[in-house]
Amino acid sequence: MEYTEILKALQEQINTYFVGKEEVVDDVLTCLLAGGHILIEDVPGVGKTTLARTLARSIDASFARIQFTPDTLPGDVVGMSVYDMKSGDFSYKEGAIMHQLILADEINRTPPKTQASLLEAMAEGQVSVDGKTYALPRPFLVIATQNPVEFLGTYPLPEAQIDRFMMRLSIGYPDAEEEIRMAQNHMQKKTAETAAPVCSAEDILKLREAVENVHVSEALLTYIREIVAATRMEKRFVLGASPRAMLNLIAASRARACLCGRDFVKPDDVKAVALQVLHHRLVLTAEGRIGGEDPDSILKGLILKVKVPME
Repeated sequence: MEYTEILKALQEQINTYFVGKEEVVDDVLTCLLAGGHILIEDVPGVGKTTLARTLARSIDASFARIQFTPDTLPGDVVGMSVYDMKSGDFSYKEGAIMHQLILADEINRTPPKTQASLLEAMAEGQVSVDGKTYALPRPFLVIATQNPVEFLGTYPLPEAQIDRFMMRLSIGYPDAEEEIRMAQNHMQKKTAETAAPVCSAEDILKLREAVENVHVSEALLTYIREIVAATRMEKRFVLGASPRAMLNLIAASRARACLCGRDFVKPDDVKAVALQVLHHRLVLTAEGRIGGEDPDSILKGLILKVKVPME
């Protein structure tokens, strides 16, 4: 199956079970192709788990859901060394992280030490336990969720950890027609568990190789850099986009071009992913927060002001 056919089949399959959110699906597939991770910030019950399960089944990947709570320990996530009385040696007992697709549910409900146990896995594709390093299965994708409404008993993610996520997404409520279709699927038992694979995890690794061959012109690199620089010069932001944000924006733009069936990046690809890649990395000043400023509106204005290169 050709890469374009694989991507089209993935889009159709996921949109069948995760109804009415085509843009969110495209963003998730973009992150998957770019090798990034996703933070979904939304209210409960809008389909975050359905999205993750459907994606895992569609690419025939191993899946684990970690329900983070205040008593979740780092060992529950990355695993631990267990003493074997028969052999007299310690052996590694795998944690939930040893899967290709991880749903880190309500990540802000667990203490910072446990949150931090994901950092090495997300950045390096490996975990370290008692001085030994264990490689994670590939492809590896973390989809973390947090509830933006409830704050009691939560531990907000620090900026350094939020910066590790390529995109922050919000699903939102479906419209009336979509919600009825969703109910019909549920009554017909057409759930994520019934989704059949449309490709293999190996196909995703090959697609990632194809993304790395997508051409980015020097003019486009300059355009991306100017967008990132504009966030740093904006007085209403106390913290602008990091160099990692720029690299993520380049990777996401290449993946979006691949998703569109092209081997070169256009300015439209950058615009399509810039908001999702940058907005969670920006921190408003105290005056901005008091004044009710919207970071997304500011960011959109900055992107519009940056001169688009001639194609």
